[in-house]
Amino acid sequence: MKTALVTGSTGFIGSHLVNGLLVAGWQVHVVIRKPLSRSLWDQSRVQVHHHDGSTESLVSMMREARPDVVFHLASLFLSSHRVEDVVPLMQSNVQFSAQLIEAMHQANCDRLVDTGTSWQHYQGMAYSPVNLYAATKQAFGAILQYYVEACGLRAITLELFDTYGSGDTRRKLIHLLEDAARTQQTLPMSPGEQKIDLVHVDDVVRAYLVAAERLLADQVRGHECYAVSSGRPVRLKELVAILEHVRGVTVPVQWGGRDYREREVMEPWRGGKPLPGWSPQIGLESGLGGDACCS
Repeated sequence: MKTALVTGSTGFIGSHLVNGLLVAGWQVHVVIRKPLSRSLWDQSRVQVHHHDGSTESLVSMMREARPDVVFHLASLFLSSHRVEDVVPLMQSNVQFSAQLIEAMHQANCDRLVDTGTSWQHYQGMAYSPVNLYAATKQAFGAILQYYVEACGLRAITLELFDTYGSGDTRRKLIHLLEDAARTQQTLPMSPGEQKIDLVHVDDVVRAYLVAAERLLADQVRGHECYAVSSGRPVRLKELVAILEHVRGVTVPVQWGGRDYREREVMEPWRGGKPLPGWSPQIGLESGLGGDACCS
């Protein structure tokens, strides 16, 4: 039986990944900081480890779990930050991540599937962060490269685009549109010409599993990066129309009710390499239609 250790298991994608690993027959360990407030997966089948913030506790967890693959999804996401957000962003996205791979090194665990973001590539650049969150992801990538070169860590970074799917409680775009459809309260939005690349969470989970198998098959030497993209970005206005059609609802949007945000991504990054053995299977119309209706 293959063993996984997952960070970020209480998040939207992480909880789906834990369930996907269980279905695929993996033994699963998760690292959490706070007690679980709700059941996200079958807790009788998951070994839960509580992190006290120290590197030493992560080393102990890693030595106990002895994972074949570590899946690192834990992060603090903020589309824009305030002064008081700087330290939490660094602690979550840089400090904890560095502690994790140091613990892997100490426990002789050498396979990592990491999580990046397409927002590291503003206006299609090799590196230009859309926001401080994306900059922290790049910062950890630089730290990761040291462990790859000096310690023999093998890693795949999956750079994710926007995600959606069942059970998504994040206050992000699809959730806001669903709320507006349900309440019929007008939602002020930008002029709506920006394109959005949405990938269904089930396809994202498959990408993590494919990346893990690539590592387990010893096909990775060093650090590889792949883009997890739908390949079919749509304009925001088109997305709203699709949602209205497949759900049979009206979404009251005030186009131009707010300005584009600073460093708005008008065209999604298209320069990433596809993950070998993976392609998206769930189209936007099917994915939106399969979720709970906003009735």
